[in-house]
Amino acid sequence: MKNKYRILKIGITVIILGFLLSFSLSKFSKQKITDNKISVIIHDKDSVDFLDEKEVIAIVNKDNPTRRVGDLNIPELEKKINGLPEVDSANVYLNLNGKLNIEIKQRIPIFRLNSNGKDFYVDEKGLEFPISKSYSHPCMLVTGDVKPEEYKKLVELVDKIDKDNFSKKYFIGISKFTDSYSLLTSEGNYRVEIGDLDNIEFKVKGFKTFVEKYLVFQDPEKYKMISLKYENQIVTTLNPHFKGNDSILQAGHKELIKVPLSPTAKKTDTTVKNKKTITKTNEKKTPTKPK
Repeated sequence: MKNKYRILKIGITVIILGFLLSFSLSKFSKQKITDNKISVIIHDKDSVDFLDEKEVIAIVNKDNPTRRVGDLNIPELEKKINGLPEVDSANVYLNLNGKLNIEIKQRIPIFRLNSNGKDFYVDEKGLEFPISKSYSHPCMLVTGDVKPEEYKKLVELVDKIDKDNFSKKYFIGISKFTDSYSLLTSEGNYRVEIGDLDNIEFKVKGFKTFVEKYLVFQDPEKYKMISLKYENQIVTTLNPHFKGNDSILQAGHKELIKVPLSPTAKKTDTTVKNKKTITKTNEKKTPTKPK
């Protein structure tokens, strides 16, 4: 008898709890997700600013027009936010009090590539994503026919430049012509040719030594190109428009004076006419007596 009473008591309790739970869930699902109940946390706002909180809230409201908790599809919303080109990763979850939380990690551009008429960013993973109409991120500009398989090496190169004060001061861009890369400088009109993207650290170190021991004493307009692509040597090309280089550049185009191996001198007859000079003196002439 006692066991039956206990079973009945447990059953009634379960029914009551189930009723209360269903009532709570029904009430919870009918709650409205207003804008002040949406918490958007965007990381790396100090370094990049592609996304705005209002844009994310607009996506939430568009995806859930009724704004009811029960109509919200969290996996689908998370997928949409992750699909934004500026988003690296997103996490969406709902609290028991009906507050929707969205955490977003933005993609950080390492360089901006202008290739074949297209302009886009490349992130630290070597992945492309389009530029933003509302925000332009300051980063290294790369031009030329760069292949996607070269992105990761370029990311390493830009990362080394950004972390070195000397390189960051001198190099403001990277260009590729045929299969050779060049670093564009902030001083003068010369470029630093590095060839391929191998042994970058060694090449940059060699240029730094060249600058500190020689180039600081020269006019930066003197050179057109400084090449580091050859092993263990630096080759410089003079700027033809720099006036100080005129005499050096023209020397290669002037013909040297031809000197005969056995020169013969022509004999010239010179006649010297002696002129009679008359000198007047104050001395008196003494007459001579005839013998």
